[in-house]
Amino acid sequence: MRNSRVRPGGPRIWAACWAVMALAGGGAAQATEGALGRQVTGTSVQPNAGIVSPEPIWAVNFAQIYLDGKVGGSREVPLGNRAAASVEGKVAFTLATLLKTWDTGPGRWNFASSITLPYLWTKVNATVTGPLGRKTGESDTASNLFDLYFSPIIAGYHFSETSHMALSFNFWAPTGKYDANNLANPSLNNWTFIPQAAYTKIFPESGFQLDTVASVQFYTRNSATDYRNAPIFGLDVMGRKKFSNGLAVGLILGTQQQLGSDSGPTADRLNGFKGRDWALGPILTYDRKLADQRALSLSLRWVPTISSTNRLDSSSTFMASAALIF
Repeated sequence: MRNSRVRPGGPRIWAACWAVMALAGGGAAQATEGALGRQVTGTSVQPNAGIVSPEPIWAVNFAQIYLDGKVGGSREVPLGNRAAASVEGKVAFTLATLLKTWDTGPGRWNFASSITLPYLWTKVNATVTGPLGRKTGESDTASNLFDLYFSPIIAGYHFSETSHMALSFNFWAPTGKYDANNLANPSLNNWTFIPQAAYTKIFPESGFQLDTVASVQFYTRNSATDYRNAPIFGLDVMGRKKFSNGLAVGLILGTQQQLGSDSGPTADRLNGFKGRDWALGPILTYDRKLADQRALSLSLRWVPTISSTNRLDSSSTFMASAALIF
């Protein structure tokens, strides 16, 4: 089978995987500099995460991520030029992704590219210490285009019709507006590079499917605050039971683990502000074939935080997405 084309269960319906996998970097208002990374735990893994369509297709995906979290107590969080306590953050993140799978002919390898245009609304409440040591409560809101997200090359390999892997190199560009004096910003003001590996295993007899995404985020220094986030390892695992009517139900387990301490004046004062978290929650998906070889994929998930250190702790993390493949 070395020169054969592996067709993973109908190429167009499965092609939804990378239309939404471009969202694997799905981010929020702040980086670890603001107690959250480029990736929101539990939102990186998507249905069919390791499958790149063996046929050339276009795909359009729209997704919405909502997060309402906090870092409670007197624990300080670096926000711009300041460190703040009792931080509460709300984020509504809207993403539009365009994906193209290239015509690479028969074989086990297939390739794709994508670009994501994100829009962000965020509100931050915090207790800030003034120059004379007086603490005051402040609130800030931002709403604008967020940093652009690119996946120049996505390489998919088909081990068999039921086992697939996808490798990609993704990056965020600091295209959004940033002001170091604000608590809320529609940009992280740094470049972020994310090598990523995804794997999908299908069990046709039982209708069960396993999808896994692993990545490492590498951040450049924020030139406005002299703050640099340490690399972050992310892992999301999803298991789903699929039914003949196109519905599927499953469970997602995700984690973000910072691999070192942050650096810079504020980070040094906060002992490196090293963070980690875990999230666990359900997902519901629906796939439907349409006319003219098109397909529609829908999903809804809730992935609340179950453990968190120096990252936003959220019981209200939701993600909804819709992808059209043609």
